[in-house]
Amino acid sequence: MSKRDPAPSYVPNDAYTQADWDAVSDTPPLTDAELARARPGVEGMPPAMAEAFTKRAGRPKVERRSVPVSLRVPAEVLDAYKAGGPGWQTRMNAALAAGLATHTQRDPRSDRNRAVHDGTQAPSAERRAIKRTA
Repeated sequence: MSKRDPAPSYVPNDAYTQADWDAVSDTPPLTDAELARARPGVEGMPPAMAEAFTKRAGRPKVERRSVPVSLRVPAEVLDAYKAGGPGWQTRMNAALAAGLATHTQRDPRSDRNRAVHDGTQAPSAERRAIKRTA
């Protein structure tokens, strides 16, 4: 094949030129000895390249992962966070975390509700009915 003839199967495109194709299109097939020396995957790569392939991409692992949750919030609250632009979920999470400090203190109302639900204390309507009959 002469250099003036296009290489077989070459289709002009932006990825490579005819000269690029010509430079590699006449590469001979591998010999049996070359095939015997070939190693799959990272075994056949230089160490630096093998490390890059085996290293995990993306975010580093975190000790405690976030848990997906479905939550209903008023539309105006969601719109206000989204209006702040990208990162609105992170900002909303920070606000929830900041509010957690005020809600982790002992709330006597939550103890009363727990007592009503676990049966150690009668609900208010039942207590009033008991008082009336006594």
